[in-house]
Amino acid sequence: QIFVDETLPELRRVYIDSNKVQLIFRDFPLSFHPSAHKAAQAAECAGEQGEYVAMFDRLFVAGARGLGEDRLKGYALEIGLDTTQFNACLDSEAQAAEVDADIDDGRNAGVTAPRTFFVNGVRRPASIFSHFEAIIERELARIQPRL
Repeated sequence: QIFVDETLPELRRVYIDSNKVQLIFRDFPLSFHPSAHKAAQAAECAGEQGEYVAMFDRLFVAGARGLGEDRLKGYALEIGLDTTQFNACLDSEAQAAEVDADIDDGRNAGVTAPRTFFVNGVRRPASIFSHFEAIIERELARIQPRL
């Protein structure tokens, strides 16, 4: 929860909102969690309406017990999605292949668990803002020409 509650908001404020870095989410639902794949699909369906991150945030606040299909549809309403479009997407499993592709890509990159981070294609063990800040600042200094 530290990443969602503390680190991500600070990353957004300092780096993402200022367009210094781009944050890309990829799905890697846990295979043993019966609702995780459907929840990942829900995030992708929300993404069709430009609200992937809002759904991602809502899913992490809900936790594992709050990922039933009825709840997923309720979250769509809460974040202001067109629920007819969202529900049709979720019911049809239109995003299942996208989630599966992300899982395959993750496995190929050595990912074994959610909340695995890569900076410029390199896996980084970071979870708190200060760790990300150090990594990001090093990378920005490396790629930006000095005046």
